[in-house]
This record gives sequence, structure tokens and C-alpha cells, in this order.
Amino acid sequence: MEHIARTPRQLGAAVRRKRKQMGLTQAELGSRVQLRQATISKLEAGEPATRIKTLLDALSALDLEIVIRPRTRTSPEAIEDIF
Repeated sequence: MEHIARTPRQLGAAVRRKRKQMGLTQAELGSRVQLRQATISKLEAGEPATRIKTLLDALSALDLEIVIRPRTRTSPEAIEDIF
């Protein structure tokens, strides 16, 4: 299933949702990518200082990828309702 994320918070929510679907704790995901549980927590909370490498490592561990495409006309508020 695809999800649109336009903000760090929305991206973090997508990571959290997939992690939970896989039955992983934040600590278990962190262990897979050699990061602390607190770092995964910050990523899922959408903290703006998250490194791109951290995000990409977490996505890889969750078997997810980023797809770049033209932006849809959906408003940020409509996307926010999904989360």
C-alpha cells in the first residue's frame, strides 16, 4: 500500500505504521540498523533534525523505499486526516 507523506510527521507516522505491522519494537528496528531506540522514536515523531541516512536505513530495514514523483493536488490537511 502506498502512502503520501509531505511532512516529517507524516513520514514518521508511515515508518511507525510499517514497524508495527511487522511486529517490531522501536528497539528491535534500531538494532537492525544499529541505532538507538531513542533515534527511532525521534524519526517516528517527525523531528526535523533526523539525518537522511537514518531515514533511508530505517526504510530499508522495513523493506520500504522513497519514490519521487510530481506532487498531487491533495491538500496537506486532507493528507493529515489519513494519519
